[in-house]
Amino acid sequence: MFKKILFLITFTTALFSQEITLGVVPQQSPLELSKKWLQITKYLSEKIGIKVVFKTEKSIQIFEEKFSNGQYDIAFMNPYHFIVANKQQNYSAFARSKKDIVGIILGKKDKEFNINNLKGTTFLFPSPNAFAATLLTKYELKEKYNFDIDKESKVIYVNSHDSVYKGIAREIGDFGGGIIRTFDNFKDIEDKDKIEIVYKTKPYPSHPFASHPRVSKEIVEKISNAIIEMPEDLKDLLSINEFILTTTNEYDVIKNIGIK
Repeated sequence: MFKKILFLITFTTALFSQEITLGVVPQQSPLELSKKWLQITKYLSEKIGIKVVFKTEKSIQIFEEKFSNGQYDIAFMNPYHFIVANKQQNYSAFARSKKDIVGIILGKKDKEFNINNLKGTTFLFPSPNAFAATLLTKYELKEKYNFDIDKESKVIYVNSHDSVYKGIAREIGDFGGGIIRTFDNFKDIEDKDKIEIVYKTKPYPSHPFASHPRVSKEIVEKISNAIIEMPEDLKDLLSINEFILTTTNEYDVIKNIGIK
């Protein structure tokens, strides 16, 4: 009996001697993300028998540098980031939210959003390569209305979605880009009550979980299954109702819309 217990302790220790890093795109502050994702990584570690370590960065730009160098074993990133990560480091997509992602533009409730009167206004965005919040909103206004935000408005990048929402509420900018999930999660009620969604883009495949080639297929499969089976209370933390399997090829549509 003692030998069996000793074997189980040794086996468990061996499993947890491995570590998998999970990098998460910093759409919110590191503190806000850690409150949610440390619970997610604890669940994943227990589920797959390998320690999963949560990583994020102070800015999206630093996050981009890290995945471009292949520093995350697994990453939860926006669709544009995934295209770059796949090209540069051969990351592969394996799971995502079932609900597609939609870019939104927000403005103050007392300010009209009129496509004919946007010239000279100030737009806030989380970062140049935030997929839905920045790239999609800019792309659609240019494609549909021939309005080039970069040329005809002032653009300020403020590092996170929450900073966009606060900036619009406090009149640092006239309008700003975000996504519904982070707007729903925005906790500053006083600022949130001052702003509203004034534009929505077409839907596209949502943020994928993607694995670096150094992670074995067996481990990716375990993580994928754990994500699909994630308990409701943890999915609620992420404002995601359901995860589904995905593939790298599903994100070819991102390449085809012409975002550079």
